[in-house]
Amino acid sequence: MVEKMNEEVVEAKTFQVGDVVSGQVTKVEDKQVLVDVGYKTEGIIPISELANVHIEKAGDAVQEGQTLELKVIKLEEDDLVLSKRAVDGEKAWDVLYAKFESGEVFEVTVKDVVNGGLVADLGVRGFIPASLVEAHYVEDFSDYKGKTLTVKIVELDKEKNRVILSHKAVVEEELQAKKKNAVQSIKAGEVVEGTVQRLTDFGAFVNIGGVDGLVHISQLSHERVEKPSDVLQEGQTVKVKVLSVDADTQRVSLSMKAVQPGPWYGVAEKVKVGNIMEGTVKRLVTFGAFVEILPSVEGLVHVSQIANKHVKNPNEVLEVGQLVQVKVLEVNESDKRISLSIKEAAEEEVKEDFTKYQPSQETSMFQLGDLIGDQLKKLKK
Repeated sequence: MVEKMNEEVVEAKTFQVGDVVSGQVTKVEDKQVLVDVGYKTEGIIPISELANVHIEKAGDAVQEGQTLELKVIKLEEDDLVLSKRAVDGEKAWDVLYAKFESGEVFEVTVKDVVNGGLVADLGVRGFIPASLVEAHYVEDFSDYKGKTLTVKIVELDKEKNRVILSHKAVVEEELQAKKKNAVQSIKAGEVVEGTVQRLTDFGAFVNIGGVDGLVHISQLSHERVEKPSDVLQEGQTVKVKVLSVDADTQRVSLSMKAVQPGPWYGVAEKVKVGNIMEGTVKRLVTFGAFVEILPSVEGLVHVSQIANKHVKNPNEVLEVGQLVQVKVLEVNESDKRISLSIKEAAEEEVKEDFTKYQPSQETSMFQLGDLIGDQLKKLKK
């Protein structure tokens, strides 16, 4: 009997606090686990030493018959306290540092939802802050418990026992990869359909095949657009032409104007030689004036066609923004060129007024001269 006790004492002395031992689970209770490690008494693993995350009952972490590696954290006569959490943690840090250095993406299971984020068991406690869970805002995380997420480590500090994970970073990298592939498939010059995603002061972002391209405000229409919301709304389907693709910056420039009939399309049907039309003086140059007779369609009134008198410089008798009557002299739709005459329009008006006047035989030439003079004075005003 004495000999047996001596053997047990010798055996007990082979265990020291800090030793790592192997044992088999013999019993799983709610708040602790009993383990046979070959010691004179069974070792105890308190529930707090089973995992690096909170668990409700011991059975959530281990099962009877399971073999575990454990660390001795307390040894007093018949009181042997062991830790599974300590061994798991020591092993985990080497693995985690390797994952952190390589930027590896791996899967974790959400063990708990806490204030401010999610908790995962990595051998040590891994934390996913709420702001790093998804690329979009999430109001309620309650259904994330038990969910498997792909993550990468964004912060690691062994001394502070701090492991910060991010699922958002993985999602954004996947989106970037998809966007890169999508951008590479887009070719300048092609015409495609897209959906208006958002409107800004300077244009509209249109999604084409997973890529948001910019339609600058100057490319929305052939006519002047004050603000994009005047001609577009979010969610609208539009046809666009790809102007340019920058694979490095993943920027795509689009144009709606390029797929619309230009302002000169069908001009020959709308504007006929001999027509008298009203227009707005848009620009004055030394050789004449450009007058807009249809939206974004301008014709040239040569300086010789401004008035019956000699005009040295168009700004002597005209100003930008002035409304004038013009006669169409020539229309060339293919070259986008229209020749106009203010002088002949005035003469036409004189003829029309003269026809309406219908003077009697007694009418003097002096009276007729006054009529013509009055019409020509209108041009000088």
